[in-house]
Amino acid sequence: MGVVPTNQWLEEDFYQPVKICDRLTAYFNGQKPNRIYEQLLNFGMYKPTREAENVFKTLQKKIIWEKVDRLYHKYKSKWEGKEVPVFIFPVNAGGMLFRRNTQRKSGVSYPDKLFLFIPELDDPKELEALFVHEYHHVCRLNEMKNKMEENTLLDSMILEGLAEHAVSVSCGEDYLAPWCRQYSEKELMQYWDKFLKDKLEIKKREKSHDDLLFGKRAVPTLLGYAAGWNLVKKHYQTNPFSIKKSFSLSSNVFLKKF
Repeated sequence: MGVVPTNQWLEEDFYQPVKICDRLTAYFNGQKPNRIYEQLLNFGMYKPTREAENVFKTLQKKIIWEKVDRLYHKYKSKWEGKEVPVFIFPVNAGGMLFRRNTQRKSGVSYPDKLFLFIPELDDPKELEALFVHEYHHVCRLNEMKNKMEENTLLDSMILEGLAEHAVSVSCGEDYLAPWCRQYSEKELMQYWDKFLKDKLEIKKREKSHDDLLFGKRAVPTLLGYAAGWNLVKKHYQTNPFSIKKSFSLSSNVFLKKF
């Protein structure tokens, strides 16, 4: 599989993203194209504007599809990772919360597919950091026993923390997402007691899961992400592990040192 030629889809139907999503129905168990588009919009897929079209043209000039394909084969081989299709689209640069960094790139991963939503990037390491983060998700999700909707808040926090650990190892600490440094240790301890410690078993399907992970309804922004990174970082300091090992480590292991 690897990188799907979505650049060809965009050339044909850029201003009809729902029509583009009609090509994705087989990857979403027959969901309707408009529902798929709504879902992907939430994670950063472009809206059909002239600005987004200019981004697409820049991505083509920078041969982003070819570069991502090389990254895919590099890390699939290095990590002995899952073979999945990779879909690339321009990012929606406005009106959403970006989890990666201020360069406003984003993505979403599933056990069987991966989406990257990309802006005009000047630093190739930023592209690699995005890919590493999302492909690590794919690899870990395939090792987790639960269905995605059965994962707990702790599972989601550790999933994010481990993906950033992979970025740190593969690309360097300069490419960590800002939420890794967003809160001080003191703040995280206070927020842990106030918001998280009694809610770690909440399932992904429950509404409060996303409130705590992303930071909604008076919860600090991206608190679950930041706390997940902190748990992973603390554990790694005393119990180093390889990236391959991180795919299968139990989420509960990371609570032992907290």
